[in-house]
Amino acid sequence: MLLIRCPYCEEERPELEFRGAGEAHIARPADIASVSDEAFEAFFFLRDNPKGITYERWRHMHGCARFFNAVRDTVSDRFVMTYKAGEPKPDAKTIEKARAGA
Repeated sequence: MLLIRCPYCEEERPELEFRGAGEAHIARPADIASVSDEAFEAFFFLRDNPKGITYERWRHMHGCARFFNAVRDTVSDRFVMTYKAGEPKPDAKTIEKARAGA
């Protein structure tokens, strides 16, 4: 079973307490009413699906119920690090430090 660290509760909990909420750091168009149908489709439906490091939103459903972001390696299914919603996307150096420290 995977253990996921909630950055708000500051503890690792079983994956069953969490729910994935898709890709993180998606910027909503400022004036969505003026966006073309193709651009709206891309914003609403199309997501990256990279092999390797990905940034995801998660929710601690059976804990604090808050949303947070996670850096996850899709090859190993390992959570590299988690961080609070609203914080900037970590840079490559920070991710490598987190990988080395685990």
